[in-house]
Amino acid sequence: MEKTHSVIFITILCVVITILGILAFSLCIASEFRRTKWEDLKLDGKLCYLPKSRAFGFGIVGLICLCAAQIIGNLIVCRSFCSREKRKPTAGGGFFLFLSWISFGMAITFISVATSMNGRQPYGKGWLDGECYIVKDGVYLGAAILVLVNVGSTLALAILTLRKREVDFRKRVYAQVL
Repeated sequence: MEKTHSVIFITILCVVITILGILAFSLCIASEFRRTKWEDLKLDGKLCYLPKSRAFGFGIVGLICLCAAQIIGNLIVCRSFCSREKRKPTAGGGFFLFLSWISFGMAITFISVATSMNGRQPYGKGWLDGECYIVKDGVYLGAAILVLVNVGSTLALAILTLRKREVDFRKRVYAQVL
């Protein structure tokens, strides 16, 4: 009975991770189309001005969704490794864990830098050193692909962990019967 509740709980968390990942992916795509463009740039001598774009808000929410998905996915894995029973690491789990964290780090970097560039850049302030910067085409699309890689590897790791738990449970049951 306890095992069934655990499987249902982890399945629900995997669905939540998937929804958060799809939302983060969609927000990255929306940010690509709503980012500031060259036409938005206003020059006054050497000073420049860029208005805040809708990509700023989309990027912030996308970051939150991606971070939440990563945290939930890693909680599933940590729960398995930190349980009372001693378990060996899941076969292939190290690769998915590495891929998950690398893609997460890259996606967070792309989204956060691009999002901060889409904030308001007033005259004389700019984004960096008083200069205005515009996000290049495809940065948010690249981040969207990294989000998919991250969520896919996180889900793969969670599923491998769940299967390993199930196999360990069956081994203990069979050992008690014999």
